[in-house]
Formats: sequence, structure tokens, C-alpha cells
Amino acid sequence: MVESDKEKRIRFPSGTQAIFIDKCLEVLNITTARFAEMTGVNPRTAADWRRGKFLMSAYAAKLISLKSAISIPPGAKSELRYWYVNKGAKMGGKATYKKYSQVGGSAENRKKLWREWWEKEGRLKSNPLFAPKPIYEPKASSTLAEFVGIMMGDGSITKSQITITLHHTDDLAYSKFVTKLIQRLFHVQPSVYHSEKSSVNDIVVSRVVLVKYLNSLGLPIGNKVKQRFDIPNWIKTNKKFSVACVRGLIDTDGSVFNHRYWVRGKRYSYKKLDFASASHPLLHSVFLIMRDNGLNPRITKDGRKIRLERVEDVEKYFKTFKPSNEKHLKRYQN
Repeated sequence: MVESDKEKRIRFPSGTQAIFIDKCLEVLNITTARFAEMTGVNPRTAADWRRGKFLMSAYAAKLISLKSAISIPPGAKSELRYWYVNKGAKMGGKATYKKYSQVGGSAENRKKLWREWWEKEGRLKSNPLFAPKPIYEPKASSTLAEFVGIMMGDGSITKSQITITLHHTDDLAYSKFVTKLIQRLFHVQPSVYHSEKSSVNDIVVSRVVLVKYLNSLGLPIGNKVKQRFDIPNWIKTNKKFSVACVRGLIDTDGSVFNHRYWVRGKRYSYKKLDFASASHPLLHSVFLIMRDNGLNPRITKDGRKIRLERVEDVEKYFKTFKPSNEKHLKRYQN
């Protein structure tokens, strides 16, 4: 791969640059940030390439094509970096102006022609390059419900990938548990990216099919708090699923802490458990599930936390919900 490729740009057939990049990133199982790092560009540039806003460099196109074993689409052409300032641009502008009496032609006409092409040919064409990679879609179970709880806690979903963000040391053992859980449920291998600056591990799966499947289960795409997300009904109507889902939620967004106080010169200390969420529907559902399992939860005055304060309630939580995150168990026992 020669150095001059960095000074060249690839002009893809209309609409295929973004699809080509998405497919390569899905096969490589990497994020846009990792793609930028790999190709030596700013993350914003990589994002612009992925949206098709600018032509990507020939170097980057060849690199991800080589690593993913996905061919650059037929019809893609190499151009100089500053292709838009040559004589051809002026000549094309004059010809277009002569034909349409305006630069750029008719936007409405272009849209109309594209729609006609799409309805007649485009949508019917099959191309393995653009085919999404399959996943295993498990049936409803306590394991799947726990994963949904994990996603509602520390997970996020975009149109093409899911990410679970956990602390790189406190949740290290739990990160390994979550990675194996994803493998067992969906038969895919997640990628784990460590950010020393942010002190987190990102567990990432780039699969459009997985995103659609999880969305069908009730997990929102985008900002989950703004969408007032809640535990899906298929979980809330099943007691075992409800317990598993709350376990996933508290394993990620819960905390166990010591409450200390003095009475007549004697120091007392006992454990409390917190669960925090900015989604009121979710908080209310967790409250009801805890209460239905014999606990006595309390919602704090700010309306953002559920708290178990009684010694017997915290003890019963660990016996009934059985956390998968060793961090909580260690804090409870120590």
C-alpha cells in the first residue's frame, strides 16, 4: 500500500461508500473511533466518511478492504485529493447551467429519478457485500432477560452496533461474564476496547441484525432516557424473567455501600443497596418487582434512586436475586 494513496480519494458509486464502510466495520467488529485510529485520521473525518459526506482516502479504503476481505465495489474510481478544483469542474458547471439554467441541476428531478430507479431495480438487486451478518436469536429465557437488564443499565444501542461500558478494574470479572453471556446467547464474538483515559472497557458487537432483534425485544435505539424506557412487558409478566432482569440492572447500575452512625459513643455499620435511574417508568417497575419478591424498597426524595435500607431486605436481595457481578457480593460480604 503506497504512501501516495493517502493523497488520493476514492469515488464510490452513488450511495455505496457508507454501505462499504459499515460492512467492513461490521466484519472487523470495530467502532468508528477504532476505524479512525487504524487509518490515522480524526474520528470526525472517519464519521464523515461513514456518512458519505466526503470521499474517503484510497489508503483507508484499501486498508479496510484488505483487513476485512471485502472488495471495493465495482465502479469505484481513484481521484486526486483536490479533484474538485480542476478544469473539469468548470466545464461541468457550464454544461449543467446551460441545460438547467442553474448550477447543480434540479434536486427534485434527481430525487425523482433515483426513486424510480430504486423501485424498478435497486431494491431488487442482491449483493453479498451488503448482506447483514446473521446471529442466533434465542427464545425468551431468564438468561436473555438478564442481558436485557444489563443493556438497560450500562448498555447503549446505535443503528449498527451495541456497546456495554463497564469499569476496567472494578468490573473486570463481570466484563468477562458479560462477554461470555453474549457469546452464549447470540453466537457472536464481541470486541473489547480498553480506554485507559476513561477507565472503562467497552464491550462492542457491530451487527445490524442484533440491533434489530434487541429493538424487537423492547430495547430502544438512541437515547434511552429521553424515550422513557422501561422493562419490556414480556419480562414483567414472568416472575423469573423479572428477577433476572433486575439482577442485570443492579449488577450494572446498582451499588452496595456501608451506612455508618454513632449512638451513645458506639459505632454501628450495616449495608444498604442503591439502584439509580433517570427513567421514572423503569424505576417504578424495579420498585414493584422488588416489592413483589418480599422486599421493602424506598424511592428517594429526588425520585432517581431505589434504596434497600433494612438489613434483612439487603440479605434477602442477595439470596433471591443472586447477583452475577462479584463486585457487589464482595462489598456485601466485607
